[in-house]
Formats: sequence, C-alpha cells, structure tokens
Amino acid sequence: MIASIPTVRGEASPIARAALLAYLLLIVYASWFPFSGWHASGLAPLAFAEHVKMPRYWTGFDVAINVVGYLPLGLLIVYSLYPHIKGLLAIALTIVCGVLISGTMEAVQSYLPSRVPSNLDLLTNVTGCCIGAVLGALSARRVLDRSHIYRLRQRWFARHASQGLVLLALWPLAQIYPQGYLFGQGQLLPIVSEWLSLLLGGNIDLATWLRLDTVLTVQQYWLSEIIITACGMTGAGLTLLCVLRRTAPKGMLVGALLAGAVLAKTLATALLFAPQNAFVWITPGAQGGFLIGLLMLGGLAFAPHPAQRRLAALTLLLSLLIVNATPPNPYFTATLQSWVQGKFLNFNGAAQILSIFWPFFALWFIWLPSHKLNRTAGAET
Repeated sequence: MIASIPTVRGEASPIARAALLAYLLLIVYASWFPFSGWHASGLAPLAFAEHVKMPRYWTGFDVAINVVGYLPLGLLIVYSLYPHIKGLLAIALTIVCGVLISGTMEAVQSYLPSRVPSNLDLLTNVTGCCIGAVLGALSARRVLDRSHIYRLRQRWFARHASQGLVLLALWPLAQIYPQGYLFGQGQLLPIVSEWLSLLLGGNIDLATWLRLDTVLTVQQYWLSEIIITACGMTGAGLTLLCVLRRTAPKGMLVGALLAGAVLAKTLATALLFAPQNAFVWITPGAQGGFLIGLLMLGGLAFAPHPAQRRLAALTLLLSLLIVNATPPNPYFTATLQSWVQGKFLNFNGAAQILSIFWPFFALWFIWLPSHKLNRTAGAET
C-alpha cells in the first residue's frame, strides 16, 4: 500500500529561494546588458540619487516596466523569508533589500556608456518591490502552507524537486528569444566567438572553423530541424518526468509544459516581428520534430527514472551538437531583418542568455545527487 504523502507546514520554501536566485540573475543581466564599454564617467556612482527632480525624458512604459519588473522580486524575497520572518518585519526587510539591489544596479550603470542611472528608476523599482512585498506578506501562508497548489506539489512532485521545477518553469521563457529552430536552445558558438574576439582583439568565428563552410541542402536543413526539435522537447519533457512521483498525471503535466513553450514562442514571435507572423515558426521540420518528440515522450513516460535521466542528458547533448554544427538557416536570417527590438533591447539580452544556457543548466540539474534522494524517498512511499 502506498502511504499518504505528508503535508509539511511551516517550512521554508526551496522553490521560492531557487526562484529568487534565478530572478536576481535575470535582473543583473537585464540591468547591466550589454556588459561592454566599461569606463569611469567622472561622476560618483551614487550621483543619480542626489537629485530630487525627476528626469526630463521618461515614458509611462518605462515606469510600468520598472514597477512590474521588481514586483516579483519583492514577492519572492518575502516567500523566501517565510516562515522564519513574516508580516511587517518581512515587508521592511524586503524594502531594504529592494533599495540595496536597485541602488547597486543603478550605481554600476554609471560605468556603462549605454546605460543611464536614474533616480526615477530607483524609485519605481523600489515601488514595485514594495508592492510585491505586501502581496507576499498577505499571501505567504495561503500559498506556501494551505493552497491547493502546495498540496499538488506535495502529491505530484518528488521532495527534492525544487531546483528542477524552477528550471522547468524557465524553459518556456527560453523560447522567447528568436531561434532558427524550434526548441533549438544552446547556440553557444556565436556568443563565445564574440567574447573571444573582444578578448584577443581579432575576428574569431568558431562556427566557421567547426563547419568548414559547409553548405546544406534544403532536405538537410529540414532533417536538422527535425532532430533539434525532437531532441530539445524530449530532453525538457524527460527532465520533468524525472521529478514526478509515480501517481502524478504525467501526460497532463508534460502537455502543460509543451503548451506553455508553444504559447511563449507564438506570443514572442508576434511581438518581435508582426502579429501576422505569429506562427511563422511552424515549419515542416518543426512539425515533424514535434510529432517525433511526442512519440518519444509517450514511449518513455513510464520508464524508470534513471533511464529517463540518462536519455534526457543524451537528447539534450545531441540537440546541442546539432544546433551548433548546423549553419544558420538562410530563411531565418532573412526573417531577422524585420526583428523589432526597440524598448525590449535589454529584455532581449536576458532572453538570449537564458536561451543559450538553459540546456547547460538542465544537464547540471540532471546529474545532481538529489535524484538519488528522490528515488530513496519514492521507495518509502
């Protein structure tokens, strides 16, 4: 007989703390992108905070983005402090953290020529953090102790699954940055080539050295996209299956993960290009790879967790190899000409880094020793 899963109340949330760390990294990247041209401007780093008047040029969009961007930070800080610190004290500590984090981001921007530190940004960031802190203090007990979502997490997911859940929640967001192939994350060669070129002062193109100016036919591009799509979605799906309990609705959860990725891809394509091009990513290769990926996930859904982990690593590695070895698709390169970055330039930088490194984070998670603890705990339930 399978024993009931105990509901532990009043414990700290590993998910909230892992999500807080991930969100902090995204804030740092979005605030300091593009990480180039560092130099001293001659002004004190905190000179922006000495001004009382607001900047002459600002828009409602900028204010809204700053408030909304820091609202989850305040929420996650309160959730991470719970249950050891809660209520008004948690709100106060969160606001202090918001001031320190936002102040640091703005101060460092004084050394970046492409960024302008602003007292308005500091004010709106702290406002968003304060709103998030209040919402977190009001909802922490219901969300972390009493909510239906909390009970489902205990019932469906392994005990040591928190890091994996944060990682999997980021996978749909990794689809936002435009990629030449569906689920083709991990295109590391272009950014490494750029870093080496800046470091060594020359024009270094690792992709050209690897591919040796290979020219693919239409059929070869089509086959590459099938493999990349199938392996990318299979790797993500198997990573999710690795953290599920035997009684979890595997099909529904994997389907929700894939639906979230497809929705994020569609909305991002419509926003970055044009609404009529929202489904331009649905190519014959993407369709074939998606179908093969579904068949692979369906066949492996009830495989032992060790086998799922090994196959997840194998498919992710294969996807990384093919996506970096395949030359850019000429059709996708032409499509990029209409990419509208505009106000989303810094957000696109964060989306790009997430898209590049998500498969590597997944491989790191797959080999964590916590999976062995999950198997031991699963044997006891």
